[in-house]
Amino acid sequence: MTDQTSLVLVANAGDGSISSFRFDGATLERLAVTEGLTGCSTFAVDAAQDLVYAGVKGEPAGIVTLALDRGTGILAPLSRLDLPDGGMNYLALTPGGDGLLGVSYGGGYGISCRVADGAVAEPVSRVAYPNLHSVLPSPDGRFAYLVSLGADLIAQYSIGDDLTLTPLDPPTVAAPAGSGPRHLVIDDARTSVYVLTEFSGQVLHYRRDLEAGSLEFVGSALAVDPEAGLGPSIFGEDPLAHHFIWGADLHLAGDRLWASERTTSTLAALAVSTTGEVSDAEAFVATETQPRGFAVSADGRFLIAAGEKSTTVSLFAISGDRLDLIERVETGRGANWVRFV
Repeated sequence: MTDQTSLVLVANAGDGSISSFRFDGATLERLAVTEGLTGCSTFAVDAAQDLVYAGVKGEPAGIVTLALDRGTGILAPLSRLDLPDGGMNYLALTPGGDGLLGVSYGGGYGISCRVADGAVAEPVSRVAYPNLHSVLPSPDGRFAYLVSLGADLIAQYSIGDDLTLTPLDPPTVAAPAGSGPRHLVIDDARTSVYVLTEFSGQVLHYRRDLEAGSLEFVGSALAVDPEAGLGPSIFGEDPLAHHFIWGADLHLAGDRLWASERTTSTLAALAVSTTGEVSDAEAFVATETQPRGFAVSADGRFLIAAGEKSTTVSLFAISGDRLDLIERVETGRGANWVRFV
């Protein structure tokens, strides 16, 4: 059963805020809205310490550490690291919460930082690839995977005890040319990595070597509805104006991968076999307008989707490849990042 005391946080980039909701396993109740987080579109949560690391834009951009009050949902600022070379588009904590990984799409760089008592230190390592869009550590904290939309690749590194990033051999693995790899997930067995592409609407499957950490491309599956008539996107072109594919976020729920597509404002379900292979999506569910971000509860029973052109979030119950809408709740403008806490 879903934890009755769990919270949900939603970043509202348009309002520069994070909304806090109480989730009782059936409904969402908005507790608080923390403002003053300019352009916030990513955050990482240390649930054990009730700390939230939020990426903010501005001059300079930065990472703000916030203390979460679980009773009120209020986030109180504790510290800040300035980022003069561009704000973060994705943040992820290493296991144990003592390291923070981040990537900047506009700045084209990724960083690893030590974290102590809620304070994010200056980067230990910095790497550069065009249009980095996401980053995740492996569940054992030994490796990091950074996705470059601009170079159509996934960079792979080992993470040292001091958070130093060292390239693996090979240092990168390719995605299909022009596909625009964007977000990734690692499966529960830790043997597969799945990457959603923004331009081609595919889920790419990579086999992962548990000891070496390296990835090997296995195959791909289509994550968009072929009947929607979407064309492949072109870097720099407006996908809405041309009715192009506009993939965004990816999450795993049991034996299904869920992927969001913004031009049609839909969520797609892709079946995953017991050996990790992915099949083309066959189920598509309409959701919030331009669903850049969504999240799945830890037990895989619920999904909450946000929309960049909506001021509400949708709470769904998951049943295989079906989503049953429970309710829609107000959050704020430009909602684009969702996490169960």
